[in-house]
Amino acid sequence: MLARLSIRDIVLIERLDIEFSRGLAVLTGETGAGKSILLDAFALALGGRGDADLVRHGVEQGQVTAVFDIALGHPAATILSDNGLDDSGEMILRRVQLADGRTRAFINDQAISVQTLKAVGAALVEIHGQHDERALVDAATHRRLLDAFAGLEKDVAALETLWEARRDAHHALDEHRAGMERAAREADYLRHAADELKKLKPRDGEETALAERRTAMMQGEKIAGDLREAQDAVSGNHSPVAALSAAVRRLERRAGNAPALVEPAVKAIDAAINALEEADQHLTAALVAVDFDPTELERIEERLFALRAASRKYSTPVDGLAALAAKYAADVALIDAGAEQLKKLETAAAEADKRYNAAATKLSAARQKSAEKLNKAVNAELAPLKLERAKFTTQIGSDSVSPGPQGFDRVEFWVQTNPGTRPGPLMKVASGGELARFLLALKVVLSDRGSAPTLVFDEIDTGVGGAVADAIGARLARLASKVQVMAVTHAPQVAARADQHLLISKDALDKGRRVATRVNALAADHRREEIARMLAGAEITAEARAAAERLIKAAG
Repeated sequence: MLARLSIRDIVLIERLDIEFSRGLAVLTGETGAGKSILLDAFALALGGRGDADLVRHGVEQGQVTAVFDIALGHPAATILSDNGLDDSGEMILRRVQLADGRTRAFINDQAISVQTLKAVGAALVEIHGQHDERALVDAATHRRLLDAFAGLEKDVAALETLWEARRDAHHALDEHRAGMERAAREADYLRHAADELKKLKPRDGEETALAERRTAMMQGEKIAGDLREAQDAVSGNHSPVAALSAAVRRLERRAGNAPALVEPAVKAIDAAINALEEADQHLTAALVAVDFDPTELERIEERLFALRAASRKYSTPVDGLAALAAKYAADVALIDAGAEQLKKLETAAAEADKRYNAAATKLSAARQKSAEKLNKAVNAELAPLKLERAKFTTQIGSDSVSPGPQGFDRVEFWVQTNPGTRPGPLMKVASGGELARFLLALKVVLSDRGSAPTLVFDEIDTGVGGAVADAIGARLARLASKVQVMAVTHAPQVAARADQHLLISKDALDKGRRVATRVNALAADHRREEIARMLAGAEITAEARAAAERLIKAAG
């Protein structure tokens, strides 16, 4: 329910804080006092359309804050949760209207989109007036109201689950059937391609690995020639080792005669021979390292050629051939095993259809039965509302050929305003005043089901008086025993039934240079005086005060 409404700098309202309680709250006041401004400000906080003209003249921005106490698990809390917002139990909706036309929206001081604010506002408050068609213009709303009256929400939710399962089953069937048709059209090509790629057995990254190995082998072949030439020079036919060894032996035979002359030379030549032998060892090791099998190089080049030829043929990078091979193999398998799988999917889709149709048929029957009860309950409310010659009916059209998540029923409220006239859709047949009273009758019947926790009625008693106004007041009071009700009214019979009476008026400020709207909660004596004014007009008489007192006492 709405606990508090705070308005700052909206049109004629400078600063306004209103505390609300449960039950029926009425807002009264003379024409032009600011009742419409108050509702426009409230609608702004609920996500209504912003307008720069709402900002009070001379200031940069206006602001409206609405504080709600909501029960755990309320749909509004679910909306917050779905949008990743915190829900502390108390819900604070705030809307800032800037003078340049822009607006900002907040819930619990967290910035949100206007669309989210509007969704939360719609879950918390319904505003209805003589010319307000939002509640009844959509046939889907009629279906929802009938389901709420019948207590079928869980059945509808279960049907929506069956609808999703049915949709998924048919989607899987359609995809498989399309795949089979595509595969059948390309069967010969697919089988050939699958066999060719299966024999090729391409692997991811294979091209790169083969190319690197081939490069290394080709470079090794070039180096091997130079290594052999060097080894031939060191240890081959032209090697100096034999001549050096013979020279050393001759010098060693002379070493005894002149050791000082011979020994240094012998040592140097020995070192040279050792160095050449070491070089020969390194050259031999290098030749072993670069040695390769020419057959292997040929095999690598053939493999690369085959892979790249397949890449060109199938217009796919070499690294994509493995995936393509898997796809073609799967398509061939689909052709071979698709018929059996198709039967399974067809059976699953048929079973999903059967479960959905059975539940939808059962739900449709429940709606038909509940529609009769709803018609009876609403029609019982019409006579006191001066609609005794009218007749309310719930039309249900069922079309199993065009099913939907909530079944195959189209629900629409129809009325016949007078005997002998043609019945038709409520929104087309009923006048503004009649529409408001039909809506009130519906809301009374549905007071604890399918309703937002706060209902606002804007002058739905316009143009009626006496017994009809009293009947409207009685029904608003009945509604208020189940949900919070706010009513802007000019009818004293409605005001007399209020649990909270708020008087809207205008005060002159700055020596009459400007005015501001204010709201006062009326206590007993002041409330009687306001109802007397509503009865008598400008001059309040003793008779009007007495009549006001009788109305208040009669209302209890």
